[in-house]
Amino acid sequence: MEKQSKFARVLRWTDVLVLAFGAMIGWGWVVQAGNWIETAGSLGAALAFVIGGVIIYFVGLVYAELTSAMPECGGEHVFSKEAFGYGVSFLCSWSLVLGYLSVVLFEVVSLPTVLEYLFPSFSQIPLYSVAGYEVRLTWVLVGILGALLITAINYFGIRFAARLQTILVVVMAAVGIALLSGSSAMGHSESLQPLVTDGAGGVLNVLVLVPFFYMGFDVIPQAAEEINIPFRKIGRVILLSIILAVLWHVIVIFSVSFVMTDSEIRSASLVTATAMQKAFGDSALAAKILIIGGISGIVTSWNAFFVGGSRAIFAMAESGMLPPFFARLSKKYKSPVGAVLFIGAASCIAPFFGRKALIWISDAGSISVCASYFIVSLSFLKLRKSRPEMERPYRVKHGRIVGILASVLSGCVLLLFMIPVFPSCLSATEWIIVGAWTLAGLLFYLFSRQKSWAAKGTPEGEYHGDR
Repeated sequence: MEKQSKFARVLRWTDVLVLAFGAMIGWGWVVQAGNWIETAGSLGAALAFVIGGVIIYFVGLVYAELTSAMPECGGEHVFSKEAFGYGVSFLCSWSLVLGYLSVVLFEVVSLPTVLEYLFPSFSQIPLYSVAGYEVRLTWVLVGILGALLITAINYFGIRFAARLQTILVVVMAAVGIALLSGSSAMGHSESLQPLVTDGAGGVLNVLVLVPFFYMGFDVIPQAAEEINIPFRKIGRVILLSIILAVLWHVIVIFSVSFVMTDSEIRSASLVTATAMQKAFGDSALAAKILIIGGISGIVTSWNAFFVGGSRAIFAMAESGMLPPFFARLSKKYKSPVGAVLFIGAASCIAPFFGRKALIWISDAGSISVCASYFIVSLSFLKLRKSRPEMERPYRVKHGRIVGILASVLSGCVLLLFMIPVFPSCLSATEWIIVGAWTLAGLLFYLFSRQKSWAAKGTPEGEYHGDR
């Protein structure tokens, strides 16, 4: 019997698609495209994103089946609890919260940083330095104002957040189409050289970074109770969002490569904006329009991970893993107000730590999300064996093979954050953050098992959403 949802089912399939796609695109395509091309060449960089997309697609297949089978708020939290019980579910959910929260906090400081590109004299009144980064008052204030705005949008419910997401994704798509059109008209195939830099090594150096740029499709399961489409279609939307993200990054890589020579890419400070400027006859306005598209990407990623993070926290509180405050819902807007206010408060504090510290937190969050991918993939295999009778509106063909591949591939991605020879390996500071978060989670877990509010959660292994 289907669990009675406390949320309002208001999201259409387009809302769900832009939520995930906007989460995956972000700002990286503006600032990192040049580095990808320099490292692997035009074709090599595109190939790395295609291979990375295939890896994530297998994980997406796992998510597609599990989300359609258990469309409850919390997604990964529900999957892992049904498969392995309270302890593993806490580990998976706690890791995911760090991942989502880290993206939200990083986007808080990305906004004022981007404004510095548009208005170089904007950042004024030095306050202090954190890890060599000078924190300025105007920079902090812009971050706080942005945090308050995103918090308010999420407080007023997911319908409002979805409308914002749709508008900004349309803006970003229009900018992307303009970049592709301009580079196609003004570019030359000779500019694509070198097609591959440093052979397989160059491709691999980009590939190890790719999974970070595909994070975001997993916010869909978090908001599953608010989706108003047939459950079998939820899985299809997850997979479509991954495909679109792959196409987006490949298009950006070739658009930049087609219009800029290798030497121009190496000398440009913001390669994608410079490519847009050159594609439209050295137009400074065109470059600023592309940066506006990048700002749209910041906000879509920020907004989507805010949605995902608040639902993950709510689900943990509903299961008795966190205090009841985090399970509070707004009666009027049906938003998880306790979790929203918590993330909003953390967002307002974030700018005071400066950009460098937030990069550390963001990198630490990346390995946390990959850990949750690995646990979900194992949960898929476990549930295929232990719950074969569970109704699966979207059922993956050759499930055992897909589950094994998803587990192995996500496990390999997880290892890339641990092996020092790879550029994705975490620094000592980032490992300290992961360790501190893990220790805090362990203490919280032990504490939650002793508190009376823990008994209010769903008992281990009991799923109420089977249909």
